Amino acid sequence: MDAYNAREVEQLLAIYAEDARQFEHPAKLLAEGSAQLRERFAVRFQEPNLHAALIKRIVMGQIVIDQEVVTRTFPEGPGQIELVAIYEVKEGRIANAWFIFGPKRVGDGGSG
Repeated sequence: MDAYNAREVEQLLAIYAEDARQFEHPAKLLAEGSAQLRERFAVRFQEPNLHAALIKRIVMGQIVIDQEVVTRTFPEGPGQIELVAIYEVKEGRIANAWFIFGPKRVGDGGSG
């Protein structure tokens, strides 16, 4: 989360496996492999008010589940979105990530 909020692409990529995949839950592929992850993060990190806040974390074996609120700049304007991120960790790095997105709240926040 610190690397995400600091917009440190390489530091963030270091916690993902080279062939890691991100999905919109349950199976819509968003990115696969370091190159696609780098591109996805680079685009997101252009948003001026981007900030993720961890609400709750559950760790069970190789699965980490985070509840987050992310302040973003949507096409409709600044706002927030709540999400659940499910990470599968193998050999100390994220192998797969699934995201369940709540509704956008445009006009909420914008300063992180």
